[in-house]
Amino acid sequence: MTLIDRVSDHIRAIAPYQPGKPISELAREMGLAEADIVKLASNENPLGICPLARAAVEQAVAALGLYPDGNGHALKSALSRRLGVGMDQIVLGNGSNDVLELAARLFLGPHASAVYSRHAFAVYPLATQACGATGIEVPARDYGHDLTAMAAAIRDDTRIVFIANPNNPTGTLLEAEALHTFLCKLPEDVAVVLDEAYGEYLDTGQRAPSLHWLTEFPNLILTRTFSKAYGLAGLRVGYALARPEVADLLNRLRQPFNVNSLALAAAEAALDDVDFLTASKRLNDAGLAQLSAGFRRLGLDYIPSFGNFVCVRVGDAGRVYRELLRRGIIVRPVANYGLPEHLRVSVGTEAQNTRFLAALAEVVEA
Repeated sequence: MTLIDRVSDHIRAIAPYQPGKPISELAREMGLAEADIVKLASNENPLGICPLARAAVEQAVAALGLYPDGNGHALKSALSRRLGVGMDQIVLGNGSNDVLELAARLFLGPHASAVYSRHAFAVYPLATQACGATGIEVPARDYGHDLTAMAAAIRDDTRIVFIANPNNPTGTLLEAEALHTFLCKLPEDVAVVLDEAYGEYLDTGQRAPSLHWLTEFPNLILTRTFSKAYGLAGLRVGYALARPEVADLLNRLRQPFNVNSLALAAAEAALDDVDFLTASKRLNDAGLAQLSAGFRRLGLDYIPSFGNFVCVRVGDAGRVYRELLRRGIIVRPVANYGLPEHLRVSVGTEAQNTRFLAALAEVVEA
């Protein structure tokens, strides 16, 4: 018996999450200049960090010799004012992945199960497997969540249901009425994690009143992030919103100082940068239209998206991905999401989108 043999089978069976290829890695592999590479693989904000957050980071650098505020009081206070929730309802995380995993650790174990949709965020099955729980993957409907089938899939041992809205990587959106009906059907002892990482990209009329649902459904947990529309992906800061008693338990599991000083300062400042958020959504709306029109010109099917990315069907996705890499374009293969013929393309600037579409035309028409 070796040390590795002592590790639980469900841990050794985990296939690690594969992030988008970094620019520096492609530059080394292909001998390309980093400045000539366009990365449209990780749903990052092409505008970068928002100005108010940048200024806050520069000011916070002076205190890096000290530990951050382990309770994140200032950021929680800002979120409380902005969202109209109590500070005792907020759980801060090292990105929203962190709070997703906290929810899994809180409710799951070897004798429990979790329900999630096919083509949904890869962290849901990974977090489930890491807890030794059973994952129940429900077939998708039109590349999105089939809420009726998900409700039917819940077993006596089901403790958590994961829903992404908008969904990553397909960009599909569930209507508020359908979500509310689903929540009404579920037993109160089954937690529902509603992942709203891309919510800032929605028009006002498309957004579910999920904050109000927190008072109606004691089993609801919302997760959100500053990595996307706020442009803070490199700082890793997200949060969960839940009833106080649930948030208290999640905070007991949270690592001390799980959000660093720069991230706390940047996120607090970013909440006030309304102009940047508006510019980010405007750029994204234009980019979605540009990419969609380009795919139509090329005769390629794509999934209409409500996020800051689009999934496009290209046939031999592996070949197209590799050919794009040779041209200095990084996108995201999604075969691991059950979409072997698709690539996920993040929205870039107009110039980046134009270069990608030109390269894609060369590859698919070759």
